[in-house]
Parts: sequence; C-alpha cells; structure tokens
Amino acid sequence: MMMILIIIVIAVLEFGTPWRDFDFGQKAVLLKRLKEFTLSNPDINHIGILVAGQIGAGKSSFINSVTNVFEGRITNRAQVNSSATDHSFTEIYNTYCIRSGGAILPFVFRDIMGLEPENFKGSSTEDIVNVVLGHIKDKYKFDPKDPLSVEKEHFNISPTLAEKALCLVYIIDANTVDFTDDKLIEKLRAIRLKLREKGIPQMIVMTKVDETCPLVKKDLKKVYSSAKIYAKMQMCSDKVGVPMTSIFPVKNYHEEIDTNDTIDVLILKALDQIVHNADDLLRDGAI
Repeated sequence: MMMILIIIVIAVLEFGTPWRDFDFGQKAVLLKRLKEFTLSNPDINHIGILVAGQIGAGKSSFINSVTNVFEGRITNRAQVNSSATDHSFTEIYNTYCIRSGGAILPFVFRDIMGLEPENFKGSSTEDIVNVVLGHIKDKYKFDPKDPLSVEKEHFNISPTLAEKALCLVYIIDANTVDFTDDKLIEKLRAIRLKLREKGIPQMIVMTKVDETCPLVKKDLKKVYSSAKIYAKMQMCSDKVGVPMTSIFPVKNYHEEIDTNDTIDVLILKALDQIVHNADDLLRDGAI
C-alpha cells in the first residue's frame, strides 16, 4: 500500500503548498545560534557527531559543506573521491573540527569508511557502534574483514564523554534510496537497534536532492514543495526506521566555486537539529 501511495505522489510533481514549513531567510539566525551555541555539560568542550552511509552518498562532502558554510568559501578538508568507485575513499577514522573565523565551534564530525551491503566490505556494524561509544581512537585504519576488538592497539577501553559520538547521522543518497540493497538496510537497522538502547539520537541527511528532482534542480527552494522529495524521504523513514521529523534534505557543495545562501540554509537547519538533539542527551544526563 505504501509503495502505491508513493507512486501516486511522485506522479504529482509539485504540491500546491509546501508540505513542510521552511524559512529560507533564516540563514543569519541559524549561523548566529550555532556560533554562540554552548554545551549543557561544562565538563566537555565539544559534541561528537558521527556520519555514516553508503559509499558515494556524500558523507565527506557533507562535512566539507558544513565547513564551507562557516568559512564562507569552498573547502576540501575531508577528502572526496571525484571518480565513480565501488569502494570507500575514506579508510582512516578522522575527526574534523569546525571553525568560524578564528573560533573553533563546540561540535566535531567523525568520518568513517562507507557502508557496503556485502559482509566483510566497508565499515562493519561493530566498528560503527564502537566509534559511537568512543572505543575507537582517531586515525584507526578500518579493516572490513577484521573489526576492532578490545585487545587491539586502537581500542579505547575507557572513553571519555568527549570521545563518544552523541548523534549518529545517516547520509543517504536520494537518487539511490529506492534501489538500496536490502542487506545494507539490514546493517543500518542493526546499528539503529544497538544504539537505540543507549539513547543515541539518530538522524538522516538526504543528499543529492537536486539530482533527484528536476523541479528542485531548477529551484532548490522547491525542495519542500516537491512530491518526489517527499516520497523519497518517506521511503527513507520506512526503510531505516527514522521518523520524518528527523530527516533533512540537503544539497552538498559539489561543482560550485562560491557559497550559496539557499544551499547554506538547508545545511544549517540540518546541523542545528543534529547539534541540539545531541545536546539534549547531555542535558538529560543520559550518557
């Protein structure tokens, strides 16, 4: 029944009114709020955010795009593979701080090897859970055939709160969500179930919305009027188990040489929700 509804929705290219209220003029407000953001727990100086997703979905590009917003220029701190490939370009576990001018903002991104459907390829579910729980040290090289275990050098037995990830963000490609391998979905669900009991907030950033919908490609501000994007988000929600309120469509910087307010505000809104959901965990003392 859901698939029938999705097909009907896609047949209607644009809704008469946006299906989600969104203020595209709020960039300055969001920038100010995030630049002035303070943590609920004074014992740590940053929130860790882990980005995970299928190879090519745009994990590293999302990190770069967030950096672009705050730097006001195009950057390439998290290296992105520019060629089509079946294997993850990210092999080393890296942490990226976000700067605004001379200030380091109180949230960091953790980048890992991409997920693959097959066993013994890409990030393992064990490694992803261990990254979230702070058990994996920075610069660890992922080995899909041999997940990190307690007796190994890069295993952090007693992680601090700052070494943990307080939010897990799935990066999902809107272009391919329809065709996502069931085995990959099973991996995402397994991760979700293992972390749900820990109270870790989990969100979805849906990338490449401009490539998915001609309406949005022509005008990014139509993203919340697009029936096709709505259907893709509903599909993400159904497959992964994340509610629609925790799914945010964005366009990563890819071919641009200057930043753009419309791209920025969608990225900032997603980041604002991610950061505040993670801070709720601190405020409630749930970790």
